[in-house]
Amino acid sequence: MFDGEPGLPSAVLVAADKSVVTGQRAWQAAAADPQRFVPHPRRPADDQVSVADVQVAPADLVAATLRRVVDEAHRVAGGVVEDVRLVVPAGWGPRRRTWLRHAAHHAGLPQPRLVEAPVAVASHVLASGVQVPVGSVVVVCDLGGGAEVSVLRRSPVGFEVLSTLADTDAGGDAIDTALTSALAPVDMPAGHGWTLAVSLRSAKHALAGHPAVTVPMPSGPAVVLNHLVVEQAARPVLVRAAGLVRDAIDAAEVPPAGVAGLWCVGGTAQMPLVADVLVAETGLSPVLVPDPLLAATRGAADAGGLATDRTRTAVGEPLPTLWRAVAIAVPGFASLVLVSHALLSAEWNSGLLQPWAFMNWGEVAMASVFAVLSCLAAGTVLGSTLASRTDSGVPLSPGAQVATGILTSAWLGVAIVGMYAVVGSQYITTELGAFLRWTLVPVIPILLIASLLALIAFRQWRTPRGGWSEFLAFPVSSVVTATVGMILVQWSLPASYSPGMEVWLGLGSRLGGLLIGVGVITALVSGLWLRLVMGVPFAILTATLVGRYNTGTVAGLYIVAVTVWWLARLWTRILYTTPASTGPRRSLLPPGPPRS
Repeated sequence: MFDGEPGLPSAVLVAADKSVVTGQRAWQAAAADPQRFVPHPRRPADDQVSVADVQVAPADLVAATLRRVVDEAHRVAGGVVEDVRLVVPAGWGPRRRTWLRHAAHHAGLPQPRLVEAPVAVASHVLASGVQVPVGSVVVVCDLGGGAEVSVLRRSPVGFEVLSTLADTDAGGDAIDTALTSALAPVDMPAGHGWTLAVSLRSAKHALAGHPAVTVPMPSGPAVVLNHLVVEQAARPVLVRAAGLVRDAIDAAEVPPAGVAGLWCVGGTAQMPLVADVLVAETGLSPVLVPDPLLAATRGAADAGGLATDRTRTAVGEPLPTLWRAVAIAVPGFASLVLVSHALLSAEWNSGLLQPWAFMNWGEVAMASVFAVLSCLAAGTVLGSTLASRTDSGVPLSPGAQVATGILTSAWLGVAIVGMYAVVGSQYITTELGAFLRWTLVPVIPILLIASLLALIAFRQWRTPRGGWSEFLAFPVSSVVTATVGMILVQWSLPASYSPGMEVWLGLGSRLGGLLIGVGVITALVSGLWLRLVMGVPFAILTATLVGRYNTGTVAGLYIVAVTVWWLARLWTRILYTTPASTGPRRSLLPPGPPRS
């Protein structure tokens, strides 16, 4: 307990002697010295806070709050803090998460593990016994000082954030501001605003157990605060929060009918008016999560923690959906077809010592790329399977499971293309180096990107929009068209052929190049009309490039397209994301104080 409350507010007050007062004590001292009060020290990483005309680093203010938590934990538990979990908004990027880690380091804490707030809430609900089938979509509405709404999907390895939006003007702070404006006397002296804000804040909490509360005014007679007055001030704010729920669902590209539940947490979520407004504005029936103030804290503490009975609680992996199975199987099947076709259709020529074969190295390279793509598409399946079979007794976190799956699938792809090289060199009776150049080198860029993705998943910097399973699936249509195109190219380029076949072979060669070009555009461009506008000239270009001695060049164009597809996906879905709807005051900034 902190000052009689189960949570410690992030507000601080910097005293004249440079000491930092934290929590409820800071709120109480704000009335006497408002210039030194900082209600929300969590700022963007490069911001500075001005306290009495002195610049202060926000990280130092957050570190003061964390130090008080450490002191209280040490006093109650009687031991050193060894495991640190910090709950962060899902919209925070790598920069702000690194900033929070630095603040924890300044507080003397060991390396913390960051847990996204909606994922922590969902983990808490799941641990409480609520059944959430794999594939279900839920919405977490966190109404604290502000509002953060996230749409999550239950995956085999935990919960994936499909979208998240935040609004600092759609929570309890906005309600407090509206109450202060409505009840403040017209002639209230300057500087008494914080005094009234503190009184109204305490009175609003007291209404939970009383029909009305008397609020003293800094000047003039006291006023009576009742539920009707609070609801009148809160309704416009809650309507704004309901709009945030609709926007988050639209950003996740999920139909409202497909939402399995709307879970509400946070102090403001306990208001009875919240349910009425959300039902009227969204058509969804909200459910108040048990222990809404500490739901995210308990979820973060349990996520990845060691159970008291030393048993594992890893999430099992069900059978993949039909579309997911297709995304895994098609590139794998295409890889086997291409490498088999390349070896079996090799042109044998007489040599001085032994026969030698003329190979379509472009076909071998594309087969290797498809093998790695197929393995990566199964990354989350492999991660969950490995986690369920670990003997360590400690279940992996969802991020660690995804990272393990990506790395395992990448190395599995390397093993497969290495096997292609060994089998091919033995079958063709040529040196292994030639096959390694055309099997391993083309997949190196994809392996580097996969390593970066594993690091992002493990550190939980950000979950891609749509989830990891959808993120790792390469377009099946591109694989099919490129595979058929390369097979046609190989068929149409024999060293000798029967009379009268010239026209058909030439047609097959151009059609094969055309299909490879279509595969490139299908991977890089979305939208039917844009694909037509860009695909026609590029397909004609690849059709003219096809020749007996430059199939490697055509395959190289496709491999570059695959690499660009991965880079674009990494940039647009992880490194740089924009909210689907942009209101005048809506952002991905944190809504309110951190949970301690």
